[in-house]
Amino acid sequence: MHFKLFYIAVLFFMPFVFSQKTIDGTLAKFNTQSVPYISVNELKNHNQSFLLDTRKKEEFNVSHLSQAHWVGYETFNIAAVEQLIPDKNSSIVVYCSIGVRSEDIGEKLKKAGYSNVKNLYGGIFQWKADGELVFDPSGNSTEKVHAFSKQWGKLLTNAQKIYSIKPE
Repeated sequence: MHFKLFYIAVLFFMPFVFSQKTIDGTLAKFNTQSVPYISVNELKNHNQSFLLDTRKKEEFNVSHLSQAHWVGYETFNIAAVEQLIPDKNSSIVVYCSIGVRSEDIGEKLKKAGYSNVKNLYGGIFQWKADGELVFDPSGNSTEKVHAFSKQWGKLLTNAQKIYSIKPE
């Protein structure tokens, strides 16, 4: 009898233990899907969107998606976005490392009246995992991606992990 209870408990708690070891599990834990997702594949075929990078400037300066505009997270300014994208019906895709911070910024955009906002599922980590290119500030492709932290960096595959920028 005790073995059965132990077995049931293990099966019940296992998803919670392992959920933060994958992008899927982490997004399920931290996001509400208040901003609809767009997959890497869908974004590749949808080149009419404004791409907004919601990470720290340090992360953006390591690498970002082509044509992305940095808007930040803690320093996000809706007035700056309204100058960049005056048409509130424009297609906008927000992204960050995996999609948690970008969901918050997507909510702010929706609250400001933007009607066509999507969140890149898995963020730049999934973009690289799917073999897509990222670019440094000079416009050169790079394998480097800022991993945000050691814990979040475990979710980054198929890239050279950068944790901090060393002055040259």
